[in-house]
Amino acid sequence: MNVDDYRQHSPYSDPGRHAALLDAVPTDIASVAATVRNVIVHYRAGGVELPTDRLEEVNCRWVDRILDTDQSRSPLPLAAERAAVDRVAGCCRDHTLLSVAALRQHGIPSRSRVGFASYFVPGWHHDHVLVEYWNGHRWVWADPEVDPAGDWGFDGYDIDSKAGLFDSAARVWSAYRAGTIDPEVYGVSPELPIRGDWFIHDYVLIELAHRRKDEVLLWDRFGAMTEDLTTADLTLVDEIAALLLAADDGDEAAEKALADRYASDSRLRPGTQVHSISPVSGSVSVVDLRR
Repeated sequence: MNVDDYRQHSPYSDPGRHAALLDAVPTDIASVAATVRNVIVHYRAGGVELPTDRLEEVNCRWVDRILDTDQSRSPLPLAAERAAVDRVAGCCRDHTLLSVAALRQHGIPSRSRVGFASYFVPGWHHDHVLVEYWNGHRWVWADPEVDPAGDWGFDGYDIDSKAGLFDSAARVWSAYRAGTIDPEVYGVSPELPIRGDWFIHDYVLIELAHRRKDEVLLWDRFGAMTEDLTTADLTLVDEIAALLLAADDGDEAAEKALADRYASDSRLRPGTQVHSISPVSGSVSVVDLRR
């Protein structure tokens, strides 16, 4: 894909009947992020105790459904303040997807980047999703979930890609394969066993899907994903990670190779269905992705 391909919505980011709500959002990243934080609260780390029966909102998946849920409780412009407890239960992927939707609605090229952030807990790398948008000259990383009023020590709306604050899944996988990182400090949380080499492996596939505008949930399972690397085709993910890194460096041939391989190899893409494992209940469901 070239820059202009990221101006248009994907099935995930398309607001559908709620387009006017996104039309009203200012296009600067600070305003976009503030609006998104007003609509979505993290389902388990948002500083508010949500009713148990609402936690499954984290599986809304598509922007039109996220906005359906929001408008059912707060039928107001997205900038009109919502009480934290009334916001839609989501996660970093949803903060990013709604931000991407708002930017694409105004024709601003944007996409989601999947990887690991080191700025939440010292010594730990949380799985995380950032917005990457084209400012007219370069791609910019921004974290819409981070309130700039916090003492983060860096600009959350222009994160230095070389500073190690956030690394793409492809970069982390390549570092793991080179033996330069401990995979056991990369995962969902220091308190949970969802971490390690297999987790990083699977996130490379999720990173690729998001780059191809298939902005799946972080707990969707498809293709070559596995929880046991002894059953995995490691060369496949090595090659995809290398192409992702080359594409980030502006290699157009690598970008085309990613497109060709994504289209031709069913191991690399979600297809029409995924198995989704709810992080709330642990239940597994088969989800039809055709809209």
